[in-house]
Amino acid sequence: MAENRSAAPAQASGPAKKRFSIPPAYVVIALMVAAGAAGFWYLNRLAQQAPPAPPPLTGEARAYIHNGFLRISDSDMQAHASLIGQQLVEITGKIGNTGNRVLDRVAIVCIFYDPYGHAILRERVAIVSRKMGKLAPGESKPFRLAFDNVPDGWNETMPQMVIAAIDFT
Repeated sequence: MAENRSAAPAQASGPAKKRFSIPPAYVVIALMVAAGAAGFWYLNRLAQQAPPAPPPLTGEARAYIHNGFLRISDSDMQAHASLIGQQLVEITGKIGNTGNRVLDRVAIVCIFYDPYGHAILRERVAIVSRKMGKLAPGESKPFRLAFDNVPDGWNETMPQMVIAAIDFT
């Protein structure tokens, strides 16, 4: 008996299925966009963090102030409108060293208040530094501070000036 095997039916020859593939250029672009977004997120997060608080006055600096060896005098304030319509507050005065130590740096904090007595701006600025020149014993130097970022709610009186740092030679 001869087997009459018929040939297996031929599979339907339709369109061949293609494998899905992403062009390499798209992969590179996607990776670059992801890296850019991650970098932006990281830098934005760093920018939103508050800077560390400056160190407090040392005991030696407190004693120097308490003994009256460092004096701010002849303070004056003027407010001007700048060319772009912004308010510019300028404080001038003198700082004197009546002690026996040379001062490398003196920083003060200017505190601006609103009409209700609430602090609305605290700005730390140097009035003596190595760049400006040291303050020797018995010496007095003029200083000028300019503020262009005072909020509109300011009570327009002289800000409180508090000595925040003293570095001795």
